[in-house]
Amino acid sequence: MVTLTDEEVLNKHGRIIMEAFPELEVVSRCIEDQPYGIYDRESEEVAKPKVLRLVRRFEEEGFDAVIVSCAADPAVDEARRVVRIPVVGAGSAVASLALAYGRRVGILNLTEETPEAIRRVLGPHLVAEASPRGVRNTLDLLRDWGQRAAFEALKELTARGVDVVVLGCTGYSTIEFARRAREVAGVPVLDPVLAAGAVTLGILKQR
Repeated sequence: MVTLTDEEVLNKHGRIIMEAFPELEVVSRCIEDQPYGIYDRESEEVAKPKVLRLVRRFEEEGFDAVIVSCAADPAVDEARRVVRIPVVGAGSAVASLALAYGRRVGILNLTEETPEAIRRVLGPHLVAEASPRGVRNTLDLLRDWGQRAAFEALKELTARGVDVVVLGCTGYSTIEFARRAREVAGVPVLDPVLAAGAVTLGILKQR
């Protein structure tokens, strides 16, 4: 979740979901004044009231569900208490999906700290964590050096005997990292945006 002015990049996550799940129609909006996204607890706290405003706006406009496209799930719990439509966080969605793949889960984070939304779902099944050296925020993943660092961190992670790798930042979705990572990881690599789409579709089909 990051402030964007480039319409193509802004709509990237929505396109990823709609291509995978044609039943869903996605409208993308970003929070304001966070050009570096959410990359630590402080930036997450700053983002929460902005997320809540957007969630309320989506409900008022008649949308069926809201996906918060950030692996930290900022304000997801709070939003669920104030709106009636489903609110799906990318972090808890991908962590839940990981448990369907295996019991030894590795997290490829953006920075050193695994988002609490992921850690809470996985509990003792989170057995390994890694992050790309030198990467400080999601914009670094758009650069060649940041992507090279991410692949090096992925290699470190898979060497630790994990059953599945969770991408702990939706910035990896923007660069379609999972598709390339699966070719070298040797284990499933789960994209948080795709996971959020899958969970949202499942919820809507059961309502």
